[in-house]
Amino acid sequence: MSQASIMQLVEKSALKEEPPKFDIGDTVDVHLKILEGNKERIQVFSGVVIARSGSGSKEMFTVRRIVAGQGVERKFPVHSPRIEKVEVKRSAVIRRAKLYFLRDRIGKAVRLKERRR
Repeated sequence: MSQASIMQLVEKSALKEEPPKFDIGDTVDVHLKILEGNKERIQVFSGVVIARSGSGSKEMFTVRRIVAGQGVERKFPVHSPRIEKVEVKRSAVIRRAKLYFLRDRIGKAVRLKERRR
């Protein structure tokens, strides 16, 4: 077996059977498993998906939210076992692959037009 085929087998075992379905511009709730000592709880991080990158087991997505007037971004692996679920709250009309322009906007200018379902 070549090294590339071994890597593909390892990556395939790390993939989730049913990866979450969401797009860039969606407002999502990411439910994360957090370990505190010997207890486990679920913490929700909600915000707008501004980017997706990578492919396969290395695929990541970035979620941005505003907390106390400050922008907070967090990157998550799509196939992480720590992610319980990704819940889509609303979808937006977008024309870009990456929404990095939202970083420069303040207040109501951050809002995106909602997509009809």
